[in-house]
Amino acid sequence: MSRALLSLGSNLGDRLAFLQSAVDAVRPAIVAVSSVYETKAWGVEDQPDFLNAVVLVDDPARDHWDWLRTGQAAEQAAERVRELRWGPRTLDVDIVTVDGVRSDDPRLLLPHPGTPERASVLIPWSEIEPDAVLPGHGPVTGLLAARPQDDRDSVRRTSLRLVL
Repeated sequence: MSRALLSLGSNLGDRLAFLQSAVDAVRPAIVAVSSVYETKAWGVEDQPDFLNAVVLVDDPARDHWDWLRTGQAAEQAAERVRELRWGPRTLDVDIVTVDGVRSDDPRLLLPHPGTPERASVLIPWSEIEPDAVLPGHGPVTGLLAARPQDDRDSVRRTSLRLVL
């Protein structure tokens, strides 16, 4: 079994369509998809707001490298350009965790190193998997509770929906 959590983000162009394209890229492995949230940019703040969601997937034929290749292919199909770290992008697909695999390989750090500090990942993740545990860090709900209130409040649930 290869159960993975993928974090999706977009802040350029048709943001919802780009998120949908990532969801379509992992079908039929989808177990659950979160609501769509809007968040302020992080890192480089002078850019448009992001739409974010997470997708829980499961496919026994895939490993963590397969999920990375799938995410990168979705980004490439969305014509993502990597000019500035944490800069604007059509689509960002992060592999958050895969079956508790730990990786220090610079091409795929697992679990994703920014996850404990990102309410934009923790909130949608806790929505679809309330008992989730981030390997090496603990329960997602505890990590979320440890985030400052203004950080949690900055992640706004939208009425937008991704089609399963």
